[in-house]
Amino acid sequence: MICEDRKMIKREYKTVRERLFWSYANLAMAHTAVERSQDQYAAFNYMIRARLFKRLIDGTMNIRTLFDDEKIKLLSGQKCSYCGSKDNLALDHLFSQKYGGRDIGDNLIYACRTCNSSKGKKDLMEWMDSRRMFPPLMILRRYLKLIIEFCIQENLMDSFVEDLRNKNYPFNIERVPIDFPKPNLLKMTT
Repeated sequence: MICEDRKMIKREYKTVRERLFWSYANLAMAHTAVERSQDQYAAFNYMIRARLFKRLIDGTMNIRTLFDDEKIKLLSGQKCSYCGSKDNLALDHLFSQKYGGRDIGDNLIYACRTCNSSKGKKDLMEWMDSRRMFPPLMILRRYLKLIIEFCIQENLMDSFVEDLRNKNYPFNIERVPIDFPKPNLLKMTT
């Protein structure tokens, strides 16, 4: 996917906190643009991203709980979270159990058998990248919240991103997106 911020200076996000919060702030920017059916990001969207990132970093704002995502999951009905199919549904672990993903509601989403077996135990972003797709924003939001929760519990937020390389965590920190496609290439859900 092509980054809309290509003209901007590339920032480095050296700590896990910076990378995760930048990704989450980009998610908020993308969410508002998709909700408004924008083709391009506008100054308003960039302001949302900048304000949220600053407030997350300085601790004056927190990420909302996974409870909000659970409500959305229940209200959206039973369909594959990846392709939208309503046939042959199973539960998929966003964080693979092989790498420590827990068998709890926060980590479970609906997936058709085809998507579920294709994803297997791969990291969500690794699998999406292999399909040349960007995940639906609501799935990415849940995924980021799970990563943030995990990193807080494991005291990893102030670690350097490079320190998390080649670890058996249920996610790959280097695949956490810091650049997002144009809003007209994104979808909220399937």
